[in-house]
Amino acid sequence: MKDLNETMAAKQHIDCQQNKTQTNKKQELIRFFKFLAFSLSAGVIQLGSFEILYHLIGWNNWWATYLISITLSVIWNFTFNRKFTFKSASNVPLAMGLVLIYYAVFIPISTFGGDALEAAGWHETLVTVLMMILNFVTEFFYDRYVVFRNSLNTNNLAKVKIKNAIIQMGQTKLVKKSLQNLKLPENIVVEKIYKK
Repeated sequence: MKDLNETMAAKQHIDCQQNKTQTNKKQELIRFFKFLAFSLSAGVIQLGSFEILYHLIGWNNWWATYLISITLSVIWNFTFNRKFTFKSASNVPLAMGLVLIYYAVFIPISTFGGDALEAAGWHETLVTVLMMILNFVTEFFYDRYVVFRNSLNTNNLAKVKIKNAIIQMGQTKLVKKSLQNLKLPENIVVEKIYKK
C-alpha cells in the first residue's frame, strides 16, 4: 500500500510539473504576442515620425530623423510593455536604466549601420524597417531575461488576475509553496472562499 501511495504521489508530482510547463509556455507565448502588439504600435509611431520628419518636412538626414523617431518609440514601448506585457512593479528608474544600457549599444550600431546602408543606396524607409525588426527581436529577449526577469507579474494587474483565477477555481487557501511556484510576493492576500 505504501508503494502504491508513493507511486500515486510521484505521478501527481509529474502531472503537476507537466501542467506548469504547459502553463508557462502558454504564458510566454501570450507575453510574446503582447510584446509584438505593443512593438507594432511603437513601430507605427517610429515609422510615422520618421516619415513626417524625412519626407514631409524634408529633413533629409537619416540618422537624425532615426534618432528622434526611435526615442519616441522607446518611450511608448517601455511604458506599455512594462505595465501590460511583463506586468512589472519593479523600480522604474532601474528598469529604464537597464533599457537605456540596451539602447546605448543598439542605437549607435543601428544608426551607423543604417546610415551606411542608406549612403550605399538602400531606400531610407527599408533601412528603418530593417532596424525596427532587429530592435524588436533583440529587445524582447533583453527585456524578458534582463530588465524584467525578477519582476514578472508583480504589478497590480497581475495580482488581480491571479487572485481572480484562484477564486474561480474555488480554492479555499493559497499556501506559501503555491506563491513560490507562481513567483509572486508573499504579501498577496486571498480571501477564503467557501462553496455554498
